[in-house]
Amino acid sequence: MTKLNKKQLLIIIIPLALLTFIPLIAQATEITTCTFNKTAYNQGETGYTSVTIYNDKDDKIRVTELTAHIDYYYEGETAYIQTFYYPTTDLPIEIQQGQTEILNLPFTLPNNIAPGYTTLLVKAKTEQWNNNSETWISSEHPTYQPTLYIESPYKQQFEDQQATNDQLQEQIQELQAINTTTTNLMYLLGGTAIIFAVIMMFLLILNRKARVIPQPAV
Repeated sequence: MTKLNKKQLLIIIIPLALLTFIPLIAQATEITTCTFNKTAYNQGETGYTSVTIYNDKDDKIRVTELTAHIDYYYEGETAYIQTFYYPTTDLPIEIQQGQTEILNLPFTLPNNIAPGYTTLLVKAKTEQWNNNSETWISSEHPTYQPTLYIESPYKQQFEDQQATNDQLQEQIQELQAINTTTTNLMYLLGGTAIIFAVIMMFLLILNRKARVIPQPAV
């Protein structure tokens, strides 16, 4: 057998090493979904995003921090940067191997935040349990970027105005119906009066003719 030189050994060892580490790389704590409790928010409104964290590790993990970072604008194009934190009193939260945990991360929007779409950066800091040392060691920091929609403050005004216009339209339609009914009644009364007058005239003419006809002598 021929001896392999160092270069040939490296060519063989490196792929084997990569194959060895692939299962380790594939295992990761991840945020699978982030869903908001509403489809749209108004300025100054409070809400929350439900963060689903999945443990794909060989042992249990715990979430030590959960944040949502928003980098957007106030009205007037002033930069708005804020980080919302999951209550520290409820942390850490352990997640067993292969299990999922849903955490509701609250946030409050400022009153003058600009309307439109913005993306939040949701990030979790986790630790994994090490059976050998019986300690928690630092693990992945999975992230997720859900899109949040902020309503225009003028939308409510528009909807209120639209509702007022609809009410006025209904009132106008009701008045038109009343006017139509009144007009029909007037026509009916007028027609009835004309017919009554014609009948009276006819009776008067008959009465006069009856007087003109001479009575036979006795």
